[in-house]
Amino acid sequence: MALITKAIKGTQDTLPMDSHKVRFLEATLADIAGNYGFREIRTPVFEHTELFNRSVGDTTDVVQKEMYTFDDKGGRSITLRPEGTAGAVRSFLEHGLFNEPSPMKVYYLTSCYRYEKPQAGRLREFHQFGVECFGTSSPAQDAEVIALADEVFGFLGVKGLELQINSIGCPHCRPIYQKALKDYFTAHKDELCETCTDRLERNPMRIIDCKEESDELKDNAPVVLDYLCEECKDHFEKVQRYLEAMDIAYTINPRIVRGLDYYTKTVFEFVSHDIGAQGTVCGGGRYDGLCEELGGKSIPALGFGMGIERLMLLLEAQGIELPKEETMALYLATAGDAASFKAAQIVHDLRAEGVPCAFDTVGRSIKAQMKYANKTGADFTAVIGDNELESGTVQLKYMETGETTEVKLDTFAEDFQQIAINAAMSALSAELNTSEGDLANVDLSALLGGNTTWTE
Repeated sequence: MALITKAIKGTQDTLPMDSHKVRFLEATLADIAGNYGFREIRTPVFEHTELFNRSVGDTTDVVQKEMYTFDDKGGRSITLRPEGTAGAVRSFLEHGLFNEPSPMKVYYLTSCYRYEKPQAGRLREFHQFGVECFGTSSPAQDAEVIALADEVFGFLGVKGLELQINSIGCPHCRPIYQKALKDYFTAHKDELCETCTDRLERNPMRIIDCKEESDELKDNAPVVLDYLCEECKDHFEKVQRYLEAMDIAYTINPRIVRGLDYYTKTVFEFVSHDIGAQGTVCGGGRYDGLCEELGGKSIPALGFGMGIERLMLLLEAQGIELPKEETMALYLATAGDAASFKAAQIVHDLRAEGVPCAFDTVGRSIKAQMKYANKTGADFTAVIGDNELESGTVQLKYMETGETTEVKLDTFAEDFQQIAINAAMSALSAELNTSEGDLANVDLSALLGGNTTWTE
C-alpha cells in the first residue's frame, strides 16, 4: 500500500517551493528562442513505435534498451517519446509545414521517457527544451542554432562549459568511414560487448557511442574527419568560421557521434565538468535525411535538445541563484464573517487587476493569520474587524518598513495600487540613493511581484 504514495523510480515531483524556478527557466528559454524566430510546437506524448525505430535508429541504445513501448487496445505498438525531434519532424510532414516560408523554426518544452538507470542528471521521466529548424542546409544555420544554446548559458551565467563540435559526414562519405570502422572493430571483435557485436554488421558507428566499450579501444578507432567528402569538409569549415565570427569558442572532438542515428554532418555538445559523468547539458546537430526517411520530401534540418533537470543541476553546482518566487503583494487578516465578506470583495477586485493577494479562508486567529502573512512574505498586510467596518477605514502596513497608511475600505482596491507603487519607488530610491523624480521611467514590474498588469 505504501508504494502508491511514493513516486515511481526515476521520476520526481516539482514541489510548489521549486516550481517558480522551472517556470523562470522555461520562460527564459522560450523568450530566447523567440528572439531567434522560433515558435512553439506541441506534439503528443506518445507516437507509433515505428516512428522512433526509423528516426532514432533500431541499433541505438535508446531503441534497443530504453523505450517505454506497449500495445494499445487496438493492437498498435505505441511508445512514449524518448526525445523530441522525431515527433516534431512527424508533425512538420503531416501538416505540410514545408509549404510555409523557410526556414521553419520551432521550439518545444516537453517531457520525455527513457528506461535508464536513474542517477543525478538522468531520470526516466525528464524534461527537454529543444529547437528544430527545417528548410536550410546552410552552415550559417548550424552556427545560429549553436549560438542560441550558447546565449541561453550566457544569460543564466553558466561558466566553464565547453562547446565540442564534429562532422559525421553524409550518405556519400559515411559508408567509407563505416567500412573503416568495421574493419578496425572486426580485428578487436573479442573485445566487444554482445550489443556491439551485433552493431558491427549493422551500424559500426554506434560502437563509438557505446558506454561499455573501453576508451582505449574507441580512441584508437579511425577518425571520421579523415573520411569526409569535399562538400562535408567545406560545410564543417564554414560552420567553424561562423562560430568564430560570433566569438563562440569551440573545440573539435572527432569522437562525438551522438546517440541517435538520424544525424548527418554537424554534431555538437555543450559539456560541463561540474555535474559528474552526465556532463552533456545540450546536444544536437544536423539531420538532413530524416524527413525523407520518414516518407516526406528531402528537406534539410537540424536542432538540439537541452535537459532541464541537467541544467538545473548545473546551476545548483555552480551556485547560480535563480530569481526568487514572487511574494504576495497583500494579505488581509479578518475577524468575523462581515469582515471576511468585505475582504473577499477587495481581494477579488485586486486580483482582477493582476495583483497577487489573499485573505483568510481557514478561520484562524488574527495572531495566526499575521504569522501566516509573515511566512508567505506578503509585502503589505491589513486587519479588518468590527472597528474597521464601522469607521470605513483600515490601517495598511508595509511590512518592510513597518510604515502604516490609512486607507478607505470603499476605495481600497484603487488606492492600494498607488500606495504599493510609491513604496516600491521609495525603496528603490533609497537603495540607489536617487531622488524619486529620477525614477519616473523605471520599469516597476520587478518591484511589483513581477506583474506588469498593475495600473501605474
